[in-house]
Amino acid sequence: MGGGRRRRIERSSSSIDRRYKRPCNSSERHRRNESRNRRARRRSWNKKNSDHFSDRSDRLQPASSSKSHVTGAGQTPSSSVAPSVARPVVQDDRDGHLIYQDGDIIQGRYEIVRTLGEGTFGKVVQVKDGTKGGRQFALKVIKNVSKYREAARLEINVLNKLQEKDPSGKFLVIQLLDNFDYHGHVCLLFELLGLSVFDFMKANNYQAYPMEQARYIAYQLCYAVKFMHDNRLTHTDLKPENILFLNSSYRVVEDGKKKRPLRIIDDARVRLIDLGSATFDHEHHSTIVSTRHYRAPEVILELGWSQPCDVWSIGCILFELYLGITLFQTHDNREHLAMMERILGTLPYRMCRKSKTKYFYHGRLDWNEKTQAGQYVRDNCKPLSRYMKSNDPEDVELFDIISEMLTYEPSQRITLGSALDHRYFKRLAPHLRLHESGASSNGSSTSSAAATTAAAAVVSAQAIVISGASDGNGEER
Repeated sequence: MGGGRRRRIERSSSSIDRRYKRPCNSSERHRRNESRNRRARRRSWNKKNSDHFSDRSDRLQPASSSKSHVTGAGQTPSSSVAPSVARPVVQDDRDGHLIYQDGDIIQGRYEIVRTLGEGTFGKVVQVKDGTKGGRQFALKVIKNVSKYREAARLEINVLNKLQEKDPSGKFLVIQLLDNFDYHGHVCLLFELLGLSVFDFMKANNYQAYPMEQARYIAYQLCYAVKFMHDNRLTHTDLKPENILFLNSSYRVVEDGKKKRPLRIIDDARVRLIDLGSATFDHEHHSTIVSTRHYRAPEVILELGWSQPCDVWSIGCILFELYLGITLFQTHDNREHLAMMERILGTLPYRMCRKSKTKYFYHGRLDWNEKTQAGQYVRDNCKPLSRYMKSNDPEDVELFDIISEMLTYEPSQRITLGSALDHRYFKRLAPHLRLHESGASSNGSSTSSAAATTAAAAVVSAQAIVISGASDGNGEER
């Protein structure tokens, strides 16, 4: 035993003697030095990457093949890399967004298919649920930032309380299917829907929706928001971006008047989304709410707000569905108020008196029409009724309900219960009407009816179908 050990040591010593004591010329010494340097660099690279992957052991797991090869970001699968070594760690970018790639698996079951959208709150990704046969969902991944995490938890609370009142989702508010915390990122799982009302309009070159489709979309929106109001909740961020179609499939027709293709959505059923800013009556009310173009005057003037501010937003949305343009295209409070006065008439004295004086002088809006901004408002805004395309009864009815929704005084603004009984919605086909006891035709029959209604509204002597289209899901997100 001892002799064997001595022989091994002697062989090692002999090897060292041969390696370092054998005479050699300068070129051979240079080759050996280069060889040693290459080996040193390789050892350094291996150690660096070994540390890199061992530190990332909690990372999202990409979907594995039958050979269980797992790759990190930017790597290609290799049979020489053991799964336990190549599992990368969860990392965030500088803004707090989760860093991921298509194929990564979250929570051991949700495989990321693609990114659907991004906002200040985080990102929305399309995922496949490995435990449900690959069924597709939308996963909202909140930034790893404290204020967004808190907002997400408030949204979860709102969604859960609404689902207690409406477990089947018949009131058209999006349903929360799952929620969990993933390494500091609050994640919310929803059904996978189609494009938003805004994104579809954008892809359609901002062409307005046909009257029947606009009516049906508006009706569903009023129905969903009324449900929230009945439960002492204000959405506070109603806009076309937060109204999603169930499916984005469409047909293309040729508009005989404008001589250009027009997309017609096949199924105009929608869901109301993004309750992250929704506020119960008893909760703290932020001073400023709503996206600028849909913001009610009482919010701008900081007079306090409640459910009527949602009604104002819906009035702006109805106008946009009808014409394809926003009613109040501005980013300045004073200019916004000037536009309101140009379109809707003078603001009530009571609101002027109670608001901050910086916008008013002697009870009237402090606005100089001779400035560049004043000329812009004068040239681009006109009384509401002059925006009507025609004097047809349904156009008149639409602008009547819009004017009732855009009443300055919140206490005098129409409620959504009354709005749903307005004659504008009386023209809605009976099988598309919804009832609080349950959606009367909210199934395949409604889907086909909506498509039929859309076709009837547009495909006429002046509109010829020129092609079928793919589902368009996710286009121009």
